[in-house]
Amino acid sequence: MKDALDFEKPIVDLKDKIEELKTFTADSDIDLTEEIKTLEERLETLEEDIYGNLEPWQRVQMARHQKRPTTLDYIEELFTNFMEFHGDRLYGDDEAIVSGIALYQDTPVTVIGHQRGRGTKENIRRNFGMPHPEGYRKALRHMQQAEKFHRPIISFIDTKGAYPGKAAEERGQSEAIARNLVEMAGLKVPIICIVIGEGGSGGALGLGVGDRIHMLENSTYSVISPEGAAALLWKNADLAQQAAETMKITSYDLKELDVVDEVIPEPKGGAHRDIKNQAASIDAVLAKSLQEMSELSTDELLEARWEKYHKIGDYQNT
Repeated sequence: MKDALDFEKPIVDLKDKIEELKTFTADSDIDLTEEIKTLEERLETLEEDIYGNLEPWQRVQMARHQKRPTTLDYIEELFTNFMEFHGDRLYGDDEAIVSGIALYQDTPVTVIGHQRGRGTKENIRRNFGMPHPEGYRKALRHMQQAEKFHRPIISFIDTKGAYPGKAAEERGQSEAIARNLVEMAGLKVPIICIVIGEGGSGGALGLGVGDRIHMLENSTYSVISPEGAAALLWKNADLAQQAAETMKITSYDLKELDVVDEVIPEPKGGAHRDIKNQAASIDAVLAKSLQEMSELSTDELLEARWEKYHKIGDYQNT
């Protein structure tokens, strides 16, 4: 496990010990079967203890894992006949957002999602998954097309945030995100949003107004990164771990706050350990959500969407 995180080191060490004993047994006449079995049982307990009790900062690390599956990974596993569209017809194409049409269980759908890269070259090409305004305009164009042809919209959220650079602001970053929020609120087709990694600030919200919002177990969703919050609150970004513990950004926190509808479990060690298993878990939730919304009329769909967002949060009218 060369890609193991710091808190996974005890698991890695124990796995290495088991492999060492297995190799020794294979190369000698000494039978260490019982010792290996004991260590494997200990490993199972250790994994359950660590992965079953992750702290918020550890989940942040999981959400940011370099090998964590991306939107395109899930598109390959969940959909068929995916055809990607490009450009916003105003400025250009933003590869930090992918968008297209596909078949989901023989049903035509529109699929949109943030896309980050694997290595340095791809990360630069996709701007590390941080969209420019043309990315949000591209997404909106295809969402409006989905409404025209009565296709459900599936949105995958995975971004640190919208790109905050000078060029993005000059081309109307804030306006592009705000317009998406307004337009998505009134689209007359089902919208299902799934947070698969980091859901950061307005950059995530620009694709995140949906009838159902689901989160992978080790994903995060927040108005600002833990580092940013720590820098603002305590003038010290090194206190990001402390910030993560107070911000309520994990899937279980947000489920409790009624921000998300369902937490999708992950394999032990995170989604990157078994993408097919992870895709199957997403598939089950996606199919259920689409079935529920297919039974609603357009008026019922829009009313339910309004009620969903109206009840989020704890506030009092004065």
